Amino acid sequence: MNVFLIAGEASGDKLGAALMGGLKALRPDTAFAGIGGPEMGRQGLESRFPMDELSVMGIAEVLPKYRQLKRRIDETAQAVAEARPDALITIDSPDFCLRVARTAKKLGYDGPVIHYVAPSVWAWRPGRAAKMAKVVDHVLALLPFEPPYMEAAGMSCDFVGHPVVAEPRATKAEAAAFRAAHGIAPDAPLVLCLPGSRKGEVARLGPRFDEALIRLRDRIPELRVVIPTVPGVSRMVRDMTRRWPTAPVVVEDAADKRAAFMASNLSLAASGTVSLELAANMVPMVIAYDMAPLSRWLIGMLLKTDTVTLVNLVSDMRAVPEFLGADCQSDLIAKALLDLLENPEQRAAQAEAMSLTMKRLGEGGAPPGLRAAKSVLDFLERRP
Repeated sequence: MNVFLIAGEASGDKLGAALMGGLKALRPDTAFAGIGGPEMGRQGLESRFPMDELSVMGIAEVLPKYRQLKRRIDETAQAVAEARPDALITIDSPDFCLRVARTAKKLGYDGPVIHYVAPSVWAWRPGRAAKMAKVVDHVLALLPFEPPYMEAAGMSCDFVGHPVVAEPRATKAEAAAFRAAHGIAPDAPLVLCLPGSRKGEVARLGPRFDEALIRLRDRIPELRVVIPTVPGVSRMVRDMTRRWPTAPVVVEDAADKRAAFMASNLSLAASGTVSLELAANMVPMVIAYDMAPLSRWLIGMLLKTDTVTLVNLVSDMRAVPEFLGADCQSDLIAKALLDLLENPEQRAAQAEAMSLTMKRLGEGGAPPGLRAAKSVLDFLERRP
């Protein structure tokens, strides 16, 4: 069986790698082609070009790179049409992936298209599901409430679990060793700071997170901060915190990141799937996010939910405070962090929401990558 996969960013790369592992376990004869990152590379994929070229988001951010992205769309679609795989599996990044699928069909590809990660039509732009159904046959959903939205638009859809439930977590001993290695007292309040993994996010959120944490340290002098980051933005993060009287711990190694999550008492994070990583490690959180003015205005006009934090949505609770758009201000964020740190009832409410979220996302069941692979094979088997 030949499968063409497309992933456009780090989270999609992880999903793709787990799916590839599941497909190899269930169908050892599966061969892969397409676009992915290092995780998919370790599963045997030779990416046609660096996946990093696709890691942009927001209308204002995409426009300057449109010509390059259009060229990559056309050449990827041509590759799909020439390869004629048994399945084209697109992973998240719908602006790129669905354009590739649409163009590939125009060039003669008549095989099935499977999309991994349902669009958040429950939050904004509900018409995306109907447009997606014109090129997508089957959807692999990460959230348990998504299949009805996809099925109503005419696609089959399976909830396959969220990958966060299968990710490794540090032990308490590793967390204690992390504190000791970085000179952090066992009883010192430790805050995780997660300003995003893209340069645009760090440039926009970093100064506000920086100021919020300085305000918090004015109230709690013994406070320490750890910032898990990625190579592409680590220099920006270090520059952002250079003026601090006590430098934060900046970590890039995966094992150190896991230990930092387990060792922390509190977190300030950009909105996104990181809230689920925090939930998996039971770290109380405050969520904040902002975008370029044009993107902020458009999304504000279209947003259908009263929260964008996945822990709030999956648990159907509103335990996690969030500061979005115009509310993404350092003084508001600092106050929410202090309230959470000092209020055990707030932390208990978040603990309940986080536990329920993990259960609903498939914790304790089969690994999501294997469930996704089974869904793909079941769909292909029943397809005429």
